[in-house]
Amino acid sequence: MSKIGAIVLAAGMSKRMGKPKLLLRLKGKPLFRYPLELAIRNQLSPICLIGGQYLKSFQEDSTDLMNVDFIPNPNYDLGMSTSVRMGINHVKDCTDAVFIFLADQPFVPDLVIQSMTEQYCNGLRIVRPKYNGKLGHPILIDKSLYKEFLTIDGDQGGKEIIKKYKNLTKILSFEDSIWGMDIDTSQDFQIGKQYSSIITH
Repeated sequence: MSKIGAIVLAAGMSKRMGKPKLLLRLKGKPLFRYPLELAIRNQLSPICLIGGQYLKSFQEDSTDLMNVDFIPNPNYDLGMSTSVRMGINHVKDCTDAVFIFLADQPFVPDLVIQSMTEQYCNGLRIVRPKYNGKLGHPILIDKSLYKEFLTIDGDQGGKEIIKKYKNLTKILSFEDSIWGMDIDTSQDFQIGKQYSSIITH
């Protein structure tokens, strides 16, 4: 059985929100906890959260969560790639594959993780969800790609690498677009609150 880890990218500066969005509460829970709990429920290991200026607050809000590594990214202002590289370095020696989660997506259900894991076991390099026709996260990558992900820079999460391996990528389609929703703005958050009833955990 493959050993699959999780990297939760949580070092963004929330520029569009104007305040630390990942600490905003949806159904009484800060946004960043949703992907962490999703990873825990689906027995991914190791699980690491890469944080920037709000890392201490994330830790204080997670004292009840077991087996999560909180990793500070001092270079968070240089873009998403710095967090991806830190996450890959953390899991590269102890996993066969890893999920890369965005911390601002509270609606991804267990079904997505379970379906992607099943497909990965069929020998693919990348598994990615599509929500109502739109590509999204989390992305599952095989360890054979770790070295390439360690070379990315700037504010990107490996788009060119994913494009390069499109012939070895499985896209899984799901009908519900809300599952792939990012909370980036105050308007997004208000929409998220309207859909919070679909959250079962």
